[in-house]
Amino acid sequence: MLEAFAASTVAMATPILLAALGELLVERAGVINIGIEGAMLTGAFAAIAAAHAGGGALAAVAAAVAAAVAINALFALVVVNLAANQVVAGTAIDLLALGVTGVLYQRIFGATGRAFTVAPMPPIALGPLARIPLIGPALFDQSALVYLAFALVPAIAWTLGRGRFGLRLRAAGERPEAADALGLGVYRLRWIALLIAGALSGLGGAYLSLAYANTFVEGITAGRGYVALAVVIVGRWNAWGVAAAALMFGAAMALQFVLQVSAGALPYQLFLALPYLLTVVVLAFVGGQAAAPAALGEPYVRG
Repeated sequence: MLEAFAASTVAMATPILLAALGELLVERAGVINIGIEGAMLTGAFAAIAAAHAGGGALAAVAAAVAAAVAINALFALVVVNLAANQVVAGTAIDLLALGVTGVLYQRIFGATGRAFTVAPMPPIALGPLARIPLIGPALFDQSALVYLAFALVPAIAWTLGRGRFGLRLRAAGERPEAADALGLGVYRLRWIALLIAGALSGLGGAYLSLAYANTFVEGITAGRGYVALAVVIVGRWNAWGVAAAALMFGAAMALQFVLQVSAGALPYQLFLALPYLLTVVVLAFVGGQAAAPAALGEPYVRG
């Protein structure tokens, strides 16, 4: 029972972690991307569409990354080059992705939305580590995307803490005028961060449709992009904190299934709301105490 819960926690946390790590880079550069939900949804759809067209797992993942990068490039054009309101633009991206994926889904799979399923991405067991009680199956018998998500945590932590690119990114998010005066190129840094975030959001979407659900349904992300935004705040804009927060929300999502089975008399909608209720509660206690990048959400116009 505990092994299954731990494995489910990691599975639930993986797409949130991938998206949140990308959002961490973006917010460190001074941009808040509400459109992360749309990028994940686009990636999830592109992955299943590529698989339906006969592509293998690698082609499906590549399609997810390309689609999510494209939608983030559109967002970058609007908010970086045209200095549009970031919250409004991100919300528009979410609505666009929801509408386009819904229309294309019915176009490809029929008006009734008949399900197309794919073989799940095979887990890769890491030898004796996978046989460790409790944590072995959860941490060391997972798909490649799970390993990639958790391997990115120390890489991004080092990049933001000590890497030249990460320090420049942080400068763009704290004092963009000063960074631009030093020739760091705020526009270029924010574009790069958004494109990387698009790739990670696409991977998160691909995980949902190829490794978790093994299919696509309209709105498959179910608010995970918004949870990823909360994870960045709860994690205090630190990669290790983001990973811990993603696991916490993953555990809440896994717990809802346990509660649905054990408390049969209560309506299941109550348990479905548990992760999102936790999001609101944690943000209420932690959000006001966290120090965001100074220029977060502020359009920058080179003057």
